Amino acid sequence: MGYPLATEVLAHSSKFVTTSQVRTRRFDLRRLYTALALIPAVYIVIAHLVPWALTLLLLMVGSIALLELYNLSFPSRVSRLLLGVGLAGFALTVIQSHFSFSWSELLVGSILVALVTISVSAVSTAHRWNDALVILLGLLYVGFPLSTVVSTRALPGGEWLVLFLAVVTWASDTGAYYVGTLWGKHPLLPSISPKKTVEGVLGGLALAVSVALLAQQWFTSQLSLTDSLILGVLLTGMGLVGDLFESVIKRRTGVKDSGGILPGHGGMLDRLDSLLFTAPAFYYYVAYMRGLPPPS
Repeated sequence: MGYPLATEVLAHSSKFVTTSQVRTRRFDLRRLYTALALIPAVYIVIAHLVPWALTLLLLMVGSIALLELYNLSFPSRVSRLLLGVGLAGFALTVIQSHFSFSWSELLVGSILVALVTISVSAVSTAHRWNDALVILLGLLYVGFPLSTVVSTRALPGGEWLVLFLAVVTWASDTGAYYVGTLWGKHPLLPSISPKKTVEGVLGGLALAVSVALLAQQWFTSQLSLTDSLILGVLLTGMGLVGDLFESVIKRRTGVKDSGGILPGHGGMLDRLDSLLFTAPAFYYYVAYMRGLPPPS
């Protein structure tokens, strides 16, 4: 999500030709091209293919995001053994709802494997426990949220609920980026992410709520208008938290983007940062507050 300051644009101009011309230069058209290429494919996977197709897509994009996170955390010493354990644990976490094993079994198994891995790792003792915590962070930060998308897909009408989650999260990101670019003047949290503005947040909120209400009328009739209004606000807030959380990680490691796999968007983790926080919030709202428990 981006919320650039409009004043930053003007500061780099020696003279004001027209405000709109200067601001337009801030838009990265690669973002639009990438979105136009990916959105139809993602829509087909969510709405028209079997649930396992979405799970496989999440495994693919989540693995890329997880590797980006590990590359940020282990910039000079990547243990292949630890990476293997992290990716395996991630895959089991995402596919958990397709099988009968419980979260407690998965947690105990992961801890046992982590302990064995640490004991045989060639990494120095001083780094072993730190590395294990980073691996665990990856499972909690990337694996668990994406598993809630799989769980949402398993709900009655789950394909449309996942689509609702995706379009509202995307709308919040998009509104924040473009409103922040055009009119952003008041920094939100400059110590964490200098480019985010209050105007961007409000723009993201307005577009997210509007899209949520339209989506409810179009394809998610199991949600009420009140639900859609609440979810528009909730997903905007959680998406902002997700974006700020990743900003903290990148700020600590001194990088601008987690990667460069998506032109105009940065890395896969940059693209998923909001979803990693909106997905659990959405799932627990629709599954338990709306009484749509997952099938036993």
